[in-house]
Amino acid sequence: MPTITSSGVGSGLNVSSLVSQLVAAERGPYDSRNTRTETKLTSEFTALAQLKGSMSAFQSALGGLKDDDKFLSRKATLSEDTHLAASAGSTAAPGTYTVEVRHLAKAAQLASNAVTGGATGTVGTGTLTITMGSTAFTVTLQSGATLADLRDAINKSSFNPGVSAALVTDVDGTHLVLGASTTGASNALRITTSGGDGGLAQFVHDPPTTTTNMRVVSAAQDAEVVVSGFTIHDSDNTIDTAIEGVTLNLKKEEIGVTTSLSISIDSSTIRDRANAFVTAYNSLASQISKLRSYNAETKQAGPMLGDSLLLNMESQLRNIISAPVAGLTGTYTSLSNIGISTTSTGTLALDATKFDAALAKDPAAISRIFATDTTGVAVKLDKFITDRLATGGEIAARDASITARRKDLTTAKAAVDDRMEIVQARYLKQFNALDTLLSQMQGTSSYLTQQLASLAKIG
Repeated sequence: MPTITSSGVGSGLNVSSLVSQLVAAERGPYDSRNTRTETKLTSEFTALAQLKGSMSAFQSALGGLKDDDKFLSRKATLSEDTHLAASAGSTAAPGTYTVEVRHLAKAAQLASNAVTGGATGTVGTGTLTITMGSTAFTVTLQSGATLADLRDAINKSSFNPGVSAALVTDVDGTHLVLGASTTGASNALRITTSGGDGGLAQFVHDPPTTTTNMRVVSAAQDAEVVVSGFTIHDSDNTIDTAIEGVTLNLKKEEIGVTTSLSISIDSSTIRDRANAFVTAYNSLASQISKLRSYNAETKQAGPMLGDSLLLNMESQLRNIISAPVAGLTGTYTSLSNIGISTTSTGTLALDATKFDAALAKDPAAISRIFATDTTGVAVKLDKFITDRLATGGEIAARDASITARRKDLTTAKAAVDDRMEIVQARYLKQFNALDTLLSQMQGTSSYLTQQLASLAKIG
């Protein structure tokens, strides 16, 4: 709104101050109402944002609770970790095993004799066919090709299945060293040659009946382990087929030395997940309680006190938490059966003793209660929050309502500004007219006073 600058023409009347006060008095009720509305909308918007944040955080915590495997954790314990490491999945059966690592899986590695002239020495012409396992590729060398050229041709071949070539120099000279990238007896290396001047024959390795001009640095070999008397061979040092649900990572071979492996239920990890669930739920419950709170002493109310959206949401959350899981029978059908109960304040508490007893008696019960498809507590809670936070959900509708009301408030403020400009202009016109009139009356008064004074002198 324009600034008022008029201060009276000559009457001494302070038009600027009078108009400012009158406009302010007329504007006051509108500004007060708009300020109250703006404060209320800001409070609602902030409260809704806090609620959505708490719901999203709780949903994130549910992510690891909807999967059966998370509540069927197994722990692998070794008597020593020199020869192998082990991990157990949810399908591993508790038990004790002995493991003897007789051989580690190895990748083939071959080395040539020293090549005259080293890296820059010529190696001949023709084609080398290199085979790793059942996959072969070829490299062709032309006249003048060096040992370095051969190395580069092998490494850069687009058909190479995983054979690396390197040059190693010792006291005898420079050698071509070929290594397979994959372990196991089925991935042995074979090298043959064809055509050319015969110079490439020094790299031939075609056992067992033909030429083997390359030296075997490491023979392709399968891993061999004995698990509780059963012998297992594998092309890799990571074996996941010996014991169901268990992965063995072999580290050191030593015939005759056995390692004890124990598979058991990982009670502490499962309990930690249950505790994490309780903590996450209590955080959400605390936020809801804060939003709908009322302090009788200070007479301060939470921003969503009495809000039907919040009350309905809280009621549904509590129902999901307390209700038995549909379809389950037996001793363990609800959270309270496994020691997770609702307190008088609406939060959850975990009875570790009761929880551990249920876990010991029926390990799968924890998983069934939390993660049963469509009816498990974590599954239902996740769907409930997803629906509430969805684009077309009730929280989104409340957000849209607040946004619309904020837009209306902006329009209302602009309307007040426009109206006050008109009011200001009217008052300025009226008071400027009054100021002019008063100035004229003062002039007339001065004239009459002078005339009367003149008459007195004549008399």
